[in-house]
Amino acid sequence: MCCPEDYLSFQIQEDRQVSVKLSAYVWDGCAAAGIKGNKLLIMLRLADYASDEGIAYPSVATIARQLGAGRSTVITLIGELVKDGWLAKKERRLGQRSTSNLYTLNVVKLRQAANEHYEGPKSERSESEPSESGHPETERPKEMKNQGSQGPKSGHDPSVNSNTDPSVGSKPSCQVPEEPDPEVVITDLAKQALSHLNLTTGSRFQVCKTSLEHIRGRLREGFTPDELALVVDYSSEKWGKDIKMSEYLRPTTLFLPSKFPGYLQSATKWAAAGRPKCVDGKWTKIGGEDLAFKSSYSDVKYTVPKGFRS
Repeated sequence: MCCPEDYLSFQIQEDRQVSVKLSAYVWDGCAAAGIKGNKLLIMLRLADYASDEGIAYPSVATIARQLGAGRSTVITLIGELVKDGWLAKKERRLGQRSTSNLYTLNVVKLRQAANEHYEGPKSERSESEPSESGHPETERPKEMKNQGSQGPKSGHDPSVNSNTDPSVGSKPSCQVPEEPDPEVVITDLAKQALSHLNLTTGSRFQVCKTSLEHIRGRLREGFTPDELALVVDYSSEKWGKDIKMSEYLRPTTLFLPSKFPGYLQSATKWAAAGRPKCVDGKWTKIGGEDLAFKSSYSDVKYTVPKGFRS
């Protein structure tokens, strides 16, 4: 029996293989269709997040941050990709709050475009190239040519003497799969939040019920993955260099229902201030200016009044 670490490593390798395969389709398919710039980058980011069915649900804010593009630009480009049939979008809600959209990459269209990118149109193929039977077109047996040109004996009607129903097995070019179970989506998002915590703090919290329980609880309440990540970033900057407080950089503390709203409020103010650094327990800007001192004495004038010597 394999240990949990081996199983987790196998899952990561398997997901990476799927992501690499989809990314290859996106690279080649978009190249064939002339998709470039931020549109191509959006397709690649969705492929990185997608399952083997091409389903992904990163937030617009996450995509915009990773691309260095504006939120409105990302929304506009996604709309154009949906209109052109490269992906499908479905809005979702968790409780009373909106959550990230559900995107489905058109894997069939991407694969067809990628194949055309490599093989070229069928009209450009030489007659001497091997066909599916393994023989060049000019060397195919006469019986096969005659059979293909004459058709069935019953009046060239393919529906006569046919043992197969042409409607059976036919699939539309783009099938939109059913929406996944909300609990499965929440668990996947919780795993992403836990992974971000491990990467940011250098921890190695395992994917288990204890680590995921509070994260899933906050997601069910309607908090977004970006808000969870913001609390992790803020707490890591505030407590990461403090030996005693760094012990609280764990899921059972950061995402506790009684503590998380307060952490999020502080983290939001911290982000609005430009994500300053914490030095010796004080928030400072890049130049080393004490923000607490500036906020307390910002209105004080230090000029020497007339009649007094400096």
